[in-house]
Amino acid sequence: QLQLVESGGGLVQPGGSLRLSCAGSGFTLDRYAIGWFRQAPGKEREGVSCASSRGGSTEYADSVKGRFTISRDDAKNVVYLQMDSLKPEDTALYYCAAAGSFYCSGYQYPGLYDYWGQGTQVTVSS
Repeated sequence: QLQLVESGGGLVQPGGSLRLSCAGSGFTLDRYAIGWFRQAPGKEREGVSCASSRGGSTEYADSVKGRFTISRDDAKNVVYLQMDSLKPEDTALYYCAAAGSFYCSGYQYPGLYDYWGQGTQVTVSS
C-alpha cells in the first residue's frame, strides 16, 4: 500500500518553529516531486513549497519565502518542511503530496499529484 504520512505538527507561539516530516511508505520518494500544501478553514488548499526529484530544485509560495525550507533525505525516504518565524496566518492543516514527475513546474496545482497524506495540524497562537 502506497502511503504518505505527515508528522511534526502542533501548537506553537508566533515567531516559533516547527519541522514537518513526510514519510513515504510502500514506495520511494526519490522518483517524485514532493509538494507541501496547507488548508485553513474556509479557504482553498494552497501550495506552499515543492522539492523536485533528487534535490534538483525547490519552489516556495511568496507567503512563506524566506521563512520555510523544504529538504529531502532520500536515504530515509523523508521530505521535511522547516518552518521558522511562524505567524498566526500559517495556521492550517498541512499536507504533503507526491507527483510522478521529477520537476516542480506547476507545483501549486493539486491535480498534478498522485498521492496525498492525511495531513498534520499546525496552529500558531499565543
